Amino acid sequence: MRKLIRGGRVLDPASGLDDLQDVLIEGNRISAIGPGESMESKLDSSVQIIEAQGMWVLPGLIDLHTHLREPGEEYKETIFTGSQAAAAGGFTSICCMPNTKQVNDNSAVTDLILRRAAEADLVRVFPVGAISQGLKGEVLAEYAELKEAGAVAVSDDGQAVMNGLLMRRALEYAKVFDLPVISHAEDRHLAADGVMNEGAVSARLGLKEIPSAAEDIMVFRDCSLAALTDGRLHIAHVSTEGAVELIRQFKARGARVSAEATPHHFTLTDEALESFDTSLKVNPPLRSAADVRAIQNGLTDGTIDAIATDHAPHSSIEKDVEFDYAAFGMVGLETAVPLTLRLVEQGILTPLQAVSKLTSEPARIIGLDLGRLSPRLPADVTIIDPGRKVTIDVKLFRSKSRNSPFHGWEVQGKTVTVLRDGKVIFKDQ
Repeated sequence: MRKLIRGGRVLDPASGLDDLQDVLIEGNRISAIGPGESMESKLDSSVQIIEAQGMWVLPGLIDLHTHLREPGEEYKETIFTGSQAAAAGGFTSICCMPNTKQVNDNSAVTDLILRRAAEADLVRVFPVGAISQGLKGEVLAEYAELKEAGAVAVSDDGQAVMNGLLMRRALEYAKVFDLPVISHAEDRHLAADGVMNEGAVSARLGLKEIPSAAEDIMVFRDCSLAALTDGRLHIAHVSTEGAVELIRQFKARGARVSAEATPHHFTLTDEALESFDTSLKVNPPLRSAADVRAIQNGLTDGTIDAIATDHAPHSSIEKDVEFDYAAFGMVGLETAVPLTLRLVEQGILTPLQAVSKLTSEPARIIGLDLGRLSPRLPADVTIIDPGRKVTIDVKLFRSKSRNSPFHGWEVQGKTVTVLRDGKVIFKDQ
């Protein structure tokens, strides 16, 4: 079926397009993009019209960092429910982390994920394989097997690779298969059993601290190894001022380093933990106001390439406990768009910059021919209403889990329609 998205503001960072245009879709591909009058001759009664006046028409959003919990913890999330949450949040593609039970360190688990994603038939799911077998940081996983099965990167996310030699070998081995290595940058000895950022707030609350140095030290090590090996390194969930500056310096030196920041790390500070709300317990932890400003500046100047959700669903079993014992993580797929648009409202990012952090830049980092609007490419399109005011309500989430600190927040920006391969996978009711 042919579809015409009519009258929207088309924002395509890859081409620099920011204009009122129509997008014509034929089957699963984009057929043409142009002013409305140029499309008139292409229209007939068979064309389905999707009105987009006052809306932003974007390439389908891509999340580099999602936890789907399947296999092994389906009571928190499944590939189907996670895909529903992603589509509702405006995403057409997500990269799922390997710290499932069992770990995605072999082709059988990768195959299972891809089968479940095909059954869901919603967003594109790109598995990330493990750096090390069982995430133990002792023996490398088989990257050739993972790549052949469909893995797009490797990571031990949730567990830092403490062995520097193993991390070097990971970068060298992954380079053979052109796989980025995604680093969870944390010195586990320094972080120890900490639960929040070290500073005045932790001292006041009496909670165990995680110093920013735990992240900075590992960012320096991994960037140094990337420079040594010429491997592709991606730093996940950057949270400290020091890490931003280190990434900036290594990029200037020509290291093949990229980085992401999460909406919660550029929106919230550790002051929020005065409430002892366990949905605020994340790893890396919420940091100081100076760290938040540094992340925002890093997004502005391109030091931080992408915005990723680190969607980490947990049930009440893990979260409705004392703060010290609660699991780390919050859900993020369904709140990423309005929180990112806050950066546009504040003048920190332009609309094209904000969209690039969720589309063309993630596609570049992971090596996908997606994240842009162009004829003959897959018709992955996200339509959002940037001006719609909404109140975040976790009871309406498509995710199985509700662990979000943004419940009740008044925000602006709503996903209206999402198409993947020309098929409508989400439509706001």
